[in-house]
Amino acid sequence: MIKKFNEWLKAQGWNVTLNVEPGLDLNKNFVSRYPYLGNEYEEFLRHFKEVISGDEKTWFLCCDEYNGVSESAFKWNEFEELSLEAAEDDNEWREEIKRWWDKKLPIIMSVRDGYSFFAIDLEDNCGNIVRGEEPEFEETEIIASSFYEFLDMVMKGTIII
Repeated sequence: MIKKFNEWLKAQGWNVTLNVEPGLDLNKNFVSRYPYLGNEYEEFLRHFKEVISGDEKTWFLCCDEYNGVSESAFKWNEFEELSLEAAEDDNEWREEIKRWWDKKLPIIMSVRDGYSFFAIDLEDNCGNIVRGEEPEFEETEIIASSFYEFLDMVMKGTIII
């Protein structure tokens, strides 16, 4: 699936950089927050170093983003940070936001039509892919039941990223 998706990305004009040595090198803080990413997404992270749309308005989050060493102007948890800013001094709301994001791993960010994201649901519907957008990032809809199903839907044009 990963090879097929890589070919699709290139055919669609995405800027793709593969890892020289496929591996999964994530910092301890990230791993302690998200100890399980799912085998399908881990395979994706092992192979891709960078995946950015041709117009640079949508990108997949890869190890460099999660480790805070990418050149992106956005942090991997940018939308969580925006929600926390909106909560201001409401500590109960802030904790609710943090708990929600602890169970939703952002995998794609977009600024194409406002801020939006896709994430892996690591809680109730473990493995589902959800989509959220501004202004209420924490109100999401289920898009696919697995990461590979999501990639397949993207390649078929069922989902536009």
